[in-house]
Amino acid sequence: MNDVTIYTDGACSGNPGPGGYGVVLQSGKFEKEISGGEPSTTNNRMELMAVIVGLKALKRPCNVTLYSDSQYVVNMVKLGWMQKWKRNGWMRNKSEPAKNVDLLKELDELLQVHKVEMIWVKGHADNPYNNRCDELAVNAYKTGKWTVPGGE
Repeated sequence: MNDVTIYTDGACSGNPGPGGYGVVLQSGKFEKEISGGEPSTTNNRMELMAVIVGLKALKRPCNVTLYSDSQYVVNMVKLGWMQKWKRNGWMRNKSEPAKNVDLLKELDELLQVHKVEMIWVKGHADNPYNNRCDELAVNAYKTGKWTVPGGE
């Protein structure tokens, strides 16, 4: 399996409001940037979309080191929250359903294909790739670069 590094970020103007995501994929000398967004969304949805879009861009199963400044996304995977919610019928607890279940299901499928190590990085700090992802995400929603269902 190829080793791939993915940096992701999501952004939203208002919560909900117009939002965007940015992704930087790296493998060897190869580097690719992807961005998109939605006219009415939340920050957490855009953080999840960034991860999903990054993993979907891979053409074959890979060993992935994925950097995100979203503790929500990183902890959900690393600490097993998402798998617990899945076992409980996508419920966070007995009375509270998990949010963004459509994206959680899609992420769960992708995590079955790729070996993914999630690493949290501080946002808006000294990581140039995280900062680039933020630029891509903000630019996507400011310019109305909306993701079209079924493709970009």
